[in-house]
Amino acid sequence: MRVQIEAKVAQDDDIWRGNLAAIEVRVTRVHAHPAIMMKGQLNRIDPDKWRPLIMSFQEFYGLSPEKLQRSELGQIPEELYKPRDWRPAA
Repeated sequence: MRVQIEAKVAQDDDIWRGNLAAIEVRVTRVHAHPAIMMKGQLNRIDPDKWRPLIMSFQEFYGLSPEKLQRSELGQIPEELYKPRDWRPAA
């Protein structure tokens, strides 16, 4: 069962392009599978029916503390994600 969220980038300024540490978005539309909707509510997802997949630090988790499945991104050494000129803060 899936939930898809459409959004637009709130800060669309050339100065930020390529330099963002976080991105602010505005949700414009949500699409949710009918099987996870709350009975009698048109716009509410039933948390007892939905089990989201969450990516945290390149690994897949759900609502339990254990990893759910192997992540290909989790196999890439984090050092490879650092920008070329990266240096630790002084």
